[in-house]
Amino acid sequence: MKKTIRIYDIDCPNCAHAVEVKINALKRVNEAKIDFMKSELTLDSDDMENAIIDVINLVKIIEPDARVVDEENVSVIAKKSSGLVGFLLLGFGILIGVLALVVPVPTWLYWIMLIGSVVAIGYKTYYKAFQLLIKGVVNENLLVTISVIGAIAVGEHMEGVMVVALYTIGKILEGLALDKSRKSIEALTNLRPERVTKVIDDCEIVCTPEGVMVDDIILVRPGERIALDGVVIEGKSSLDTQSLTGESVPRMVDVDDEVLSGCIVLDAVLKIKVTKPYVDSTVSQILDMMEHATSKKSKTETAISSMSRWYTLAVIALAVVVFGVVFAISHVFTTALYRGLIFLVVSCPCAFAISVPLAYFSGLGNASSKGILIKGSNFIDNSTKLNVVAFDKTGTITTGEFEITDIKSCVDRYTADDILYLAGLGEQYSLHPLAVSIVRANTKKLVKVNSAREISGEGVFFEYDHKPYFVGRKEASIDTAVDVYENNEKIGRITLADTIKPSAKQAVADLHKMGIKTIMLSGDNAEVVKRVGAEVGMDEVVGEMLPGDKFAYIEKLKKENPKLMVGYAGDGINDAPTLALSDVGFGMGVRGNSASIEASDIVIANDNPQKIVEAISISKYTRSIVWQNIIFAGVVKVLFLTFGAVGVTGMLSAVIADVGVTIVAILNSLRALKHGGKKKLKHSKN
Repeated sequence: MKKTIRIYDIDCPNCAHAVEVKINALKRVNEAKIDFMKSELTLDSDDMENAIIDVINLVKIIEPDARVVDEENVSVIAKKSSGLVGFLLLGFGILIGVLALVVPVPTWLYWIMLIGSVVAIGYKTYYKAFQLLIKGVVNENLLVTISVIGAIAVGEHMEGVMVVALYTIGKILEGLALDKSRKSIEALTNLRPERVTKVIDDCEIVCTPEGVMVDDIILVRPGERIALDGVVIEGKSSLDTQSLTGESVPRMVDVDDEVLSGCIVLDAVLKIKVTKPYVDSTVSQILDMMEHATSKKSKTETAISSMSRWYTLAVIALAVVVFGVVFAISHVFTTALYRGLIFLVVSCPCAFAISVPLAYFSGLGNASSKGILIKGSNFIDNSTKLNVVAFDKTGTITTGEFEITDIKSCVDRYTADDILYLAGLGEQYSLHPLAVSIVRANTKKLVKVNSAREISGEGVFFEYDHKPYFVGRKEASIDTAVDVYENNEKIGRITLADTIKPSAKQAVADLHKMGIKTIMLSGDNAEVVKRVGAEVGMDEVVGEMLPGDKFAYIEKLKKENPKLMVGYAGDGINDAPTLALSDVGFGMGVRGNSASIEASDIVIANDNPQKIVEAISISKYTRSIVWQNIIFAGVVKVLFLTFGAVGVTGMLSAVIADVGVTIVAILNSLRALKHGGKKKLKHSKN
């Protein structure tokens, strides 16, 4: 049995990993995994209730400030320790430490005040270091503990106090920054209504979204979020779709219009007939994608995580080497020990371990707020390396909704309006996209006809006014057209065109600015595909392709150049294999086929091609922040390690550098939450 519970107030990824290791060692736990950024613990156990109790007891020992919360069973909660006590002790410790260092007092009182100061300030750090050490885990808490003890031992009492004080203050600031980022991202993805109003025989019943079935009627008032997908049966209102699609302009809906869960009703009451259960609703799909996004980590994030596991042991070993080298040169034990301690302080891995996953986490949240659902940080990295993006045509570059461009009567006895009406009489029985467009274009009421029958791939046969008619195709044409026959005589032709999405041309142009080649692959007539491709500016177009042909085309492209990174954008079930094959699959629209959404790596909620450009832009921006943090933290640490080893800087400078770098890197990571996604389009040489 698997269950996800909340685990709050663990202050660093390394600590989270240490807790995860120890939870996995519990007898009642089959497997445990902690997602530090989402504050979640996924637990697999055959005895879940007792396993959770074991977890709570373990966490109390090694992370006394952390809380384990089973939200389904509120009685199973590890209580949070009082933060006020910690702040008071921190303030008291700093105060008596400063007094001991600046006010002349007797030696015995001085040592009592000094020891009381470092204990009051850093008791949690020492406690964690001891508890983890006896369980075989070494992390930055131990580095700080050794540094404080060592500084006092070599006579650097003020620096010993300042090391633990600055480290503790830094941890508080880190926690505040992490809470801010988590709350920001939770707000961006808070689409799920807790309650929904169901209407039964004019009675209103409040229940959970899961308690609503298909064909039930729900009532949504102004200011409320639509809980389930459905069709409006009563009312007319504008909808705020921004949290779902990223679009700021409200959308008007009326009776018979489809509405998606996650939208907010703005100005009127709507009655909606539910078309999907909650588990299959748009909101549920989006939340499920976001739920699993942090489990698919980039190589950079995985490398940092793996490095952190062994980092502390390596730092201690190198500190011993520094001590040995300095002692061999200076022959002064206290100098060698002091410089080795500086190495320990500077080398704390928090700047890397927190800022890298936080940057990716922020990038994922930012993208989701714009209707771009990225299924993992690995796809952020892949998006930054794309050389080619291939597009399906219908539903991706074009709307998939046909418009009539010309109606031609071939006989004098019928006008163009007559041809449209006769075609509509037959097409009212078909669900083909061309038929839907013709029926929609009719202004006259369509009456019932006799003997209507549709033959797939040909058209509709019917009788009207005692005459036989056929609406469909009997002859080849490069145009998308429907012919109308009366008694086997062609009496008219209706020409239609699949309209190009307004943003398609700009999206292709922006991809070119990024140095990305564009290709359009379609099953449509080659001439039609060529014309559409030329209009939007595609580099290459291929028409008359079966779904397998598209797959083979992308496969061949990748085999010919193994280093080529290929993206593919599509929306239908026939696109699913090609979406899965590509390095980055862009699924167009949350209302698209479930197979294509499942096969996609990035889902564009409102099927706007420009969002592909935004997804790549956000990915590039996020990855640039990741490397800014890595390079900045690495350079500063190397500089201060070097300065400390040769005696240029002291331990106080080292701890300021370490805490400062971590805080700057965290704040820099939060910038990934704010990137607009389309302000700057830099040329890429990839």
